[in-house]
Amino acid sequence: MEYTIRIGGEAGQGLQYTGAFLAKHLSRSGFFVFSHQDYMSRIRGGHNFYQIRVSEDGPVCASRDKVDILLALDQLTVGIHLDTLCGGGIVLYDARMIGREFSGPQFSNIPFTGIIEELKLNKIMVNSVAVGAVLNLLGIEPHGLTDTLRFFMKKKGEDVINSNLSAIQAGFDYLQKEPKAGSLSLQRPTEKKLMLINGNQAIGLGAVAGGCKFYSAYPMTPSTSIMITLAGKAREHNIVVEQAEDEISAINMALGASFGGVRAMTGTSGGGFALMTEGLSLAAITETPIVIAEVQRPGPATGLPTRTEQGDLLFVLYGGHGEFPRVVFAPGTPEQAYHLTQKAFSLAEKYQIPAIILSDQYLADSEWTFPEIAPGPVPYEDFRLRREALEQMATYSRYFLTENGISKLAVPGESVHLVVADSDEHDEEGHMIEDAETRIKMVEKRLHKKMALLKNEISPPSYYGDPQAQIILAGFGSTYGLLKEAVDILASHHPIGMLHFSEVYPLPLPEKFNYIELLGKARFTVCIENNATGQLARYIRSETGLNFHARINKYDGRPFGLDSLLGEINDHLRRL
Repeated sequence: MEYTIRIGGEAGQGLQYTGAFLAKHLSRSGFFVFSHQDYMSRIRGGHNFYQIRVSEDGPVCASRDKVDILLALDQLTVGIHLDTLCGGGIVLYDARMIGREFSGPQFSNIPFTGIIEELKLNKIMVNSVAVGAVLNLLGIEPHGLTDTLRFFMKKKGEDVINSNLSAIQAGFDYLQKEPKAGSLSLQRPTEKKLMLINGNQAIGLGAVAGGCKFYSAYPMTPSTSIMITLAGKAREHNIVVEQAEDEISAINMALGASFGGVRAMTGTSGGGFALMTEGLSLAAITETPIVIAEVQRPGPATGLPTRTEQGDLLFVLYGGHGEFPRVVFAPGTPEQAYHLTQKAFSLAEKYQIPAIILSDQYLADSEWTFPEIAPGPVPYEDFRLRREALEQMATYSRYFLTENGISKLAVPGESVHLVVADSDEHDEEGHMIEDAETRIKMVEKRLHKKMALLKNEISPPSYYGDPQAQIILAGFGSTYGLLKEAVDILASHHPIGMLHFSEVYPLPLPEKFNYIELLGKARFTVCIENNATGQLARYIRSETGLNFHARINKYDGRPFGLDSLLGEINDHLRRL
């Protein structure tokens, strides 16, 4: 069995705490969880919701459109979301709190505020009563709650923890003695606690595992929690985390740290990346390794600051002036985000290039459960030339022309050798030049020679589904879970598979896995993207000449819901 819980209310009503607490407790109880948030760009007011999909049957990796439990913290939530309620679904609310009473078998009026007053607790704990009621509806005994409360409230003291525990228990007990509007139940699938992690946390932890020692950024939704994650690990792992005054400063700080000899990273969203593009080009011509996380939101300009979109793919592929190599990774799960961040650090330093991790708000904030995330396949290797090795060299030229285009990357100040970098075109020693012959050699070194090697580093798209599929769903980045679950559901009626691109630039070579032939032979191919123009489809066509038979695009700032996506796919299949 599986159920979807949606908690709706205004910013400032504590619904993020309520949702995060429930998701964490369910995962610690051994249930499989997928959550996502929909929130407005304001501190108070507006309409927000936090959605949790919980399953006893196995991993879940996408949000559904229909909900089984609607916890309404205000009247507007009922008006907006009542029509999403499944048959047999339940609306939990407090008529006194929201100012209206509803009639009907699907409504359960629970006096959250009255219970708090009876217990003589702070009214801020009203949501804990609601948590208890939700646990009762799911048939989950409130065991182990103290540990989860300590995770969230360890700095607030035992009195606050015990008061919230009393409020949760009271909400649970209230429904024990009151008739329920419906009946739902879950059986714990495993005794093992599951890890609950979102995309930005995974990028941050992947950076730690990849050897990051410097992170600079200007806070920009939805990338900021990468910085928060790294700041939380800074002392333990000897990482410097710096909040810059703007994105221009952020990328230049990171470049300075990288030039000084450490692995460095910055993060932003589309608007901030626009400011970083001059620094991106500086990294390219000076061949300074850097990792950039670009967590997308809808643009242009400020756009919808707290919503999601995949509208920056072509921007990060081609952003910056001049021609230079880069790698672009677009993880589809937190596990991929963790491993690809490590790979980004490795390739950035090995080839002395920018490496970009392209995510979006949906992946950034959505939480997934995993039994564990195994160490990545990319071992840590220091590609820099440091003191002893550098001192043994008779001479050193920063941009020495080599067969493969990769020069020795020396750490300045660790020997008598001078390390010169110049943002103008330069010779092998790093000094500015104007002649055409040197320019040609340096472009070939930086671009053609490195790109030939980089293409062999890129893994092919992952394939899931029928080996003989005649219908192929394709996508990149955060659509992974949606495509996978869509294939699982449609497989009983169609020979179907999914092709997911998580390493998008350079485009993977077909020699490792001939996805171009796979798409060319399929009866029907559809590219599914959270943007208006089908940027992945356009990119693949420009590189391979291959056209998809159809595109499904969503660009309202919200992620695809599994049920509505299935409806769109089936509309296409009925016309075949």
